[in-house]
Amino acid sequence: MSDQDAVPQPPEADRPTANAMRRALKRARDGVALDVTEAAVLLQARGDDLADLTTSAARVRDAGLEAAGRPGVITYSRSVFIPLTRLCRDKCHYCTFVTVPGKLRREGHGMFMSPDEVLDIARKGAELGCKEALITLGDKPEDRWPEAREWLDAHGYDDTIAYVRAISIRILEETGLLPHLNPGVMSWTDFQRLKPVAPSMGMMLETTAERLWSEPGMPHYGSPDKEPAVRLRVLEDAGRSSVPFTSGLLIGIGETYEERADSLFALRRVARSYHGIQELIIQNFRAKPDTAMHGMPDAELDDLVATVAVARHIMGPSGNLQAPPNLVDGEYARLIDAGIDDWGGVSPVTIDHVNPEKPWPKLEELAAQSAEVGFELRERLCVYPEFVTRGEPWLDPRLLPHVNALSDADGLAVADAPVVGRPWQEPDEEFTASGRTDLHRTIDTEGRTKDRRDDFDVVYGDWEALREQAAPGMVPSRIDGDVRQALKQAADDPTKLTDDEALALLHADGPALDALCGIADDIRKSVVGDDVTYIVTRNINFTNVCYTGCRFCAFAQRRTDADAYTLSLDQVADRAQQAWDVGAVEVCMQGGIHPDLPGTAYFDIAKAVKERVPGMHVHAFSPMEVVNGATRTGMSIREWLTAAREAGLDSIPGTAAEILDDEVRWILTKGKLPAATWIEVIKTAHELGIRSSSTMMYGHVDQPRHWLGHLRTLASIQQETGGFTEFVTLPFIHTNAPVYLAGIARPGPTTRDNRAVTAMARVLLHPHIPNIQTSWVKLGTEGAAEMLRSGANDLGGTLMEETISRMAGSSYGSYKSVKDLIAVADAAGRPSKPRTTLYGEVPEERVGAAQASDGHLPELLPVLEP
Repeated sequence: MSDQDAVPQPPEADRPTANAMRRALKRARDGVALDVTEAAVLLQARGDDLADLTTSAARVRDAGLEAAGRPGVITYSRSVFIPLTRLCRDKCHYCTFVTVPGKLRREGHGMFMSPDEVLDIARKGAELGCKEALITLGDKPEDRWPEAREWLDAHGYDDTIAYVRAISIRILEETGLLPHLNPGVMSWTDFQRLKPVAPSMGMMLETTAERLWSEPGMPHYGSPDKEPAVRLRVLEDAGRSSVPFTSGLLIGIGETYEERADSLFALRRVARSYHGIQELIIQNFRAKPDTAMHGMPDAELDDLVATVAVARHIMGPSGNLQAPPNLVDGEYARLIDAGIDDWGGVSPVTIDHVNPEKPWPKLEELAAQSAEVGFELRERLCVYPEFVTRGEPWLDPRLLPHVNALSDADGLAVADAPVVGRPWQEPDEEFTASGRTDLHRTIDTEGRTKDRRDDFDVVYGDWEALREQAAPGMVPSRIDGDVRQALKQAADDPTKLTDDEALALLHADGPALDALCGIADDIRKSVVGDDVTYIVTRNINFTNVCYTGCRFCAFAQRRTDADAYTLSLDQVADRAQQAWDVGAVEVCMQGGIHPDLPGTAYFDIAKAVKERVPGMHVHAFSPMEVVNGATRTGMSIREWLTAAREAGLDSIPGTAAEILDDEVRWILTKGKLPAATWIEVIKTAHELGIRSSSTMMYGHVDQPRHWLGHLRTLASIQQETGGFTEFVTLPFIHTNAPVYLAGIARPGPTTRDNRAVTAMARVLLHPHIPNIQTSWVKLGTEGAAEMLRSGANDLGGTLMEETISRMAGSSYGSYKSVKDLIAVADAAGRPSKPRTTLYGEVPEERVGAAQASDGHLPELLPVLEP
């Protein structure tokens, strides 16, 4: 028998003892949190023990429904099932959904359903009152099947996700159904691409049992997308992206009870961390002919009932649980008694293409069966009512009109709502000035209205879960290393420093740190000389409305907060003009990820500045903003950057880097781009001739090993592209940072940390990045002067306004005049010199204008409201 024909069997396990079962059942009855071992025991409950377990699980469910304001209600979604493609790169041994190109051709089908085929099904569903278009497909078929790649190319799509996005928009606009997307494994960027076109998405975890994926003969062997770690990452990326997400288990495929319990706890961990799991599906395995697992026994009903009950206890009263009604042969009451509160999608139009042999029950029958055990059947949308009522950031503004048209005040579906197509478009008046538009000026005189935004407790995820995750980074570890040898190597040839030697120097203190700073300063002098450079620039932060959930950021506000604001295009241009009048050569423009701003808004901002001040260098849009713009427009990163350059973009800030290690990034931020995506944006910009700065924010939950990895990554990029203009050290400002207010982060770096990071940036980035910038905004005059003696050669800019660090609690103001910056250089005993963004010579006319005004806006006059 081949591996493909093997029937996976779980390892033999001893039945739990009667005492173990009694203890676990009592803990469940008493509402005590279960552990994995106890859950595994309860999964084996049968007979009277199972009845005891389901009774306590039902009580938990009922408490949750009462708290949600829908006691005695069980929900379902009226849907159509659209199998967009049945091609897949995976080879799951139980699957009949997936097929091969030749079979599709013989049956007269294309590699993908055509738009006309999709819309025909969706329209039929709309006519019968369906509100969900469940779009299911195989994982990345173009990676395995040339025929899939050819179909996508012929129809103008870069990849399958691009087609999913395009067809979702057509479904919204032409039928009114709401897409629920199941495209398999998605990247963080995929979520950004699809979030604007679908209220909800999903992917079954199935199991965390790695052996079922890694061992020959097991059900997921040969299927790259079924690796448990990969699937858990998808669930986390969905939470980070604030996507309402459906997941669940497939039981009875050869997993042990302990492995099944572990899977449930993994799902609970993700749900707790991000609050984004909208429901769990507990699905029982049903063997199918013509598959490798055709001889595997079906999961027993008692097994399914016990798993539902245990899942209810683990997920708690607020979790939503469903079990597919077409897979239980009419035993609806047992599932309700076990703790489900939802029947999932039921279609009056299409079959269940994953289980085609099992027809959907009639809705009348489902309602009657539910009523027999005291439950009212109510229709919901594909997105659960909790997320409908939460609104931002869970629902993209472009979807709100579509969702609101079909939902009632409680977030459930209006059963008889007309299902008609509506425009999918950007919100109107995206550049209307609003809110505290004088914050750039009054932050220094009046300060913040509050020390935190109003949705502090929910927008960042679960703080308790985060504390557990962050604990290892709270106190930087010390290491033993030969500092003297490392110092010798740094002085002789810093390019040959080993990682161990570099780590020893990053931990240096006392005389060793003084020696390190001296070596760094010598390197600086040999590479760029003694001149301390600075730039006359103005920061323009065009909005602070943002729902990304960066836990270090005190700048971001939700739109209703007292300190929230958005500038109009005229206000942006006016501020650029003011800066030009006093000698600026650059404007640095960044903003929050405002849900109402379209992806083309960045082009409009760059154009507004260039049209008003053609000679101004536009240094704008962090990699996070680049990705936001690209995904909102449906463009690739390269296409978007090309269009931005045509609109007037000259260079980009290398911010949003924080620490280029996802171990740290996912503590610092809920939803910002992963390290790999940051690198992709930067490399693409450099390839297009758009240069950038590079940055590192440190002193929060990081350790020196993270600093080393970050600096090595930047050096590697620079060797490949040569596109970095400088490296900017960004010490963490803790005062108003949410991650500090929640008691998770350290209170910023120490003076030792600042000196070591500055010096080691000079050492490790030599000779690739010659300019090392220190931040007077974050360190003050004396601190900046000290960094100039530790390897830095640049002071950054006059800024004219600086809101981000001031909102975080920096006490060093939002402005430095030219004379102020010269004074910092003087304090370090060095001459000073103005520069351009690309470290070139400043035209005499610009130098004269800056000297005449001292680079100072007249009384920092506010821009008048239009």
